[in-house]
Amino acid sequence: MKHAFDHLTAADATFNEIVATYGYPTPQLREPGFAAMVHIILEQQVSIASAKATYAKLHTLLEVLTPSTALSASDETYRMAGVSRQKTAYIRDLAQRVASGILDFESLSAKTEAEVRSELLQIKGVGHWSIDVYLMFCLQSEDILPLGDIAIVNTMKEFWPDLSAAEREEKAATWKPYRTAAAYLLWHHYLRRRGRHDL
Repeated sequence: MKHAFDHLTAADATFNEIVATYGYPTPQLREPGFAAMVHIILEQQVSIASAKATYAKLHTLLEVLTPSTALSASDETYRMAGVSRQKTAYIRDLAQRVASGILDFESLSAKTEAEVRSELLQIKGVGHWSIDVYLMFCLQSEDILPLGDIAIVNTMKEFWPDLSAAEREEKAATWKPYRTAAAYLLWHHYLRRRGRHDL
């Protein structure tokens, strides 16, 4: 992805400033599949650290995180891991879809972004932000910018305070075909400025 970072820093002074100040971000690489989507569901609307802790607890309690163990786990097990009742329902719906063969994560890498979105949107509680993250972290899609992510929106407001939501979309379009790298750079600035590590 360094070629994408280099392209963006050469084309945009803001990105050049981020790299000059904090260095390059570290892209995420997560193993595609059920467990990764569970992790993403747990990341919805909570801090990175909180989601990691909950995911680790759930993984420990279930020993192995599969559709089968997720479906057989009791409500109490999910509560012990710190998973909310709502997210428990989301995880069970995801597990049921995989266990029944409705959803095949292995097939997604050969599909278009639109096809992946169409399939994953069927999962209860999974919206475009969750799918953006899966596309970026698991399928390594190069041109995704999750404009529903509060950290990215806030960072764009910081650098370009006069832009409306529609204008932020237009701004982001200028970063094609490397919007994933742009997202990493914006996250990088957001986290480092607050004294936190990367994703």
